[in-house]
Amino acid sequence: MSFIVAIDGPAGSGKGTVTEIVSKKLGLVNIGSGAAYRCVALETIKRGIKLGETQKIVDILNEINIEFKIEDGKDVIYLNGENVTNNLRTKEVAKIVSQVSSIKEVRFKLNDIFRKCAYDADVIMEGRDIGTYVFPNANVKIYLDATAEERARRRFIQNQEIGVEMSYEEILENIRIRDKNDMEKEIGALKMAEDAIYVDSSNMTIEEVVKQIVDIINKKK
Repeated sequence: MSFIVAIDGPAGSGKGTVTEIVSKKLGLVNIGSGAAYRCVALETIKRGIKLGETQKIVDILNEINIEFKIEDGKDVIYLNGENVTNNLRTKEVAKIVSQVSSIKEVRFKLNDIFRKCAYDADVIMEGRDIGTYVFPNANVKIYLDATAEERARRRFIQNQEIGVEMSYEEILENIRIRDKNDMEKEIGALKMAEDAIYVDSSNMTIEEVVKQIVDIINKKK
């Protein structure tokens, strides 16, 4: 039977970075739920589909191909054969990804894909509702958190590194709006699973967070 690690938490809490490092340290397959939803949002934008055109967004799932790969030691995401790793953090995608991921049919379709990935492989997955909905029976559940201000600071630095122009104040406002939207979703709302271990990374380095999570996983194994 496969071993599953679920890491949940709000936007900018460091889930993606930590999960990527932990997956390599422990040899776990990294399933990027957030990246998958951003791929759908990106394709929605590319096709000029409006948020109100729900069925057209749902139909995208039957026509696109999302792949998770490791190249030169880094996780990369391909959308229809194109490396879109750096395109998934743009302002345009950030503004609609929460609404896109709130569409029930989109979540159901992607969740089926995620579960198939974990059928015969040891996996680690981060998102908003991994431990509560996608993998409620995960072997390890972690809720990774940080203050909104710290998360905005991190995202600002990350955007600068990949050339995305967005002010700190704008990022902070987007994060607060995103948190509210994510917590109030009808399905897959952001919340901590009852049996999850809480980790506050506000005053921790990436290395410290990784060590703590690796220790938690190894104890469970």
